[in-house]
Amino acid sequence: MVSSNLKIALVITNLRGGGAEKAFLKLAALMRRRGHDVHLFLLENILEHIPAAAIKVHALTAPGRALGKGFLGKRLAAARLRRQFRQQAHARPFDFTLVTLPFADEVAHLAGLPRVWHRIANTLSVEIENLRHSSPSKAARRLARYRRIYMGKNLIAVSAGVADDLQRELGLTDANIVRLYNPFDLDEIRRLAAETPAGLPRERYIVHVGRFAPQKRHDLLFDAWRIAAPPHKLVLLTPPSPALDALIAAAGLAGDVIVAGFQQNPYPWIRAADALVLCSDHEGLPNVLIEALICGTQIVSTDCPSGPREIMAGALARFLVPVGDAPALAAALRAAVGNPISLADVDLARFSDDTVAQGYEGLPARWREPG
Repeated sequence: MVSSNLKIALVITNLRGGGAEKAFLKLAALMRRRGHDVHLFLLENILEHIPAAAIKVHALTAPGRALGKGFLGKRLAAARLRRQFRQQAHARPFDFTLVTLPFADEVAHLAGLPRVWHRIANTLSVEIENLRHSSPSKAARRLARYRRIYMGKNLIAVSAGVADDLQRELGLTDANIVRLYNPFDLDEIRRLAAETPAGLPRERYIVHVGRFAPQKRHDLLFDAWRIAAPPHKLVLLTPPSPALDALIAAAGLAGDVIVAGFQQNPYPWIRAADALVLCSDHEGLPNVLIEALICGTQIVSTDCPSGPREIMAGALARFLVPVGDAPALAAALRAAVGNPISLADVDLARFSDDTVAQGYEGLPARWREPG
């Protein structure tokens, strides 16, 4: 525990079951355990993850109520956030405010909150480039919006790749960018991984953890699976959907794939797998790769921007494959289960709670007046 107690505001749209939301909650719980006064502002009172009891939660809508995401919805949310924020800061100002994900970033920007750090959890230029293929005008507007929100501001990049993307690709050369990884409680993850949940497959399997979205490239995974033809089941930790079922059927893999749904504790599923695969087109810092290593599970990943290359150094680099390359992904899957490497010497200290928390505790001294 540090000697100086900080008052910290965290702002996020909601707590749906995404990796960014999960990482944000872990950070909130970590800072509270270290003796800080942590306030979580939810723009929407929608929860799939439950905050720790000691975290003060301020929801701006009724339970289950979503906000409008258009021009008026953002400004209504900004007015509510500004009012609630001032109420909570009246007795003592917040030492810093941490905001994550683009919608919340824009609302916080409109609200004019003080001492804000925007936490960037993805490679935004890839998102814009993908949008450019379908709608160049939308891509141009999104780039302009990101530059308006982030230019000259204080930014936290969750990986060195994200930091580089912000400077080189988005042109945020005047922003104050600090790289801070997501925190991981190594002992707690290993404890949770030792549980035995209902429904855990008895067959050997390879696991993929991630929502069904174009970025995650389930189509590429299924192409690689057909090529590799491993003697395993493929377990997907994602909620079922008709579109996913249709893609599985079209790939001819209905007998190979188990859609296990969202798991509140995914770690036993990861620990029991022969390997975990990530096949995204882009990420920020893929938490699941680090979590798999903590659980002692082999990992295979596309060398996407950004994060996998930072995580998979040394001997792990042999399981990095080019983005969109199904044959290379298939070969890496076969190698990971057929010729696994020892994970005993993988250095995870840089992702540990203490290391990351100390970085966040130093943010007040690193904050710069926005230009």
